[in-house]
Amino acid sequence: MVTETLPPVGIDLFDVERVLLAEAAEPPVPPRDAEARDRVWDMAVRANPNLFDGPVVACGGLERTGPRVLRLSWVRVTYRHYALRRVPGATALPSLFVNVVQPTDDGRVLVARMSPSTAAPGRWQLPGGSLEPPPEGAVLDESALADQAARELDEELGIGAAFEDLKLWVVTRGENGSVGLTYLAPALPEATLRADFTAAAAAERAQGREPELDGIALVRSPDELAGLAGPHADYLEPVVRRFSGCR
Repeated sequence: MVTETLPPVGIDLFDVERVLLAEAAEPPVPPRDAEARDRVWDMAVRANPNLFDGPVVACGGLERTGPRVLRLSWVRVTYRHYALRRVPGATALPSLFVNVVQPTDDGRVLVARMSPSTAAPGRWQLPGGSLEPPPEGAVLDESALADQAARELDEELGIGAAFEDLKLWVVTRGENGSVGLTYLAPALPEATLRADFTAAAAAERAQGREPELDGIALVRSPDELAGLAGPHADYLEPVVRRFSGCR
């Protein structure tokens, strides 16, 4: 089998039908870098007490192994690991996340804005989030990835899509080498999307929690996306452009 190392990091989109996954060990962190990482993390938590050092999956490597097939190694870390990005000379693994292109039945794409309590307040992005590691001994496979994507769609937007209905559509690689697994969901009417989002946000507030998303918009093109005030996830414009070009 011939493998191909992917090109240097940019805002890249890879057409893919299969992702082969393998767990890898976290690279050792030099003690001095670990101490600096912990100081950076503690400062971030003081600034935003909502930050939580929970388990998360990082990307250990990404390579093409055949037409429309990628091999991805993944590593168990906690959110604190990414504070290494702010330590001069230290090396942090790229983050790994899933997200979903949720179309309307008239061909627009739902984009969502992060709430002020999150680590990226005001940022527009696709619904989704960081990957959670499976329990020790369990397998992280393609079904588990799609299941996490469906769960994000339900938790953030109140949309109850089955994981079998989500199709792996593209893999993105962007800032800090972060890798996103983007799924395509079945189209829904605008009224359904807005009602589901409103109900999901209300349910969160009823539990005393601030919703992770505080607004949604439906865009048809990169030009419409550019009209949304605030920061945008680096992958967002290329993904919207690809979707609008595929229709």
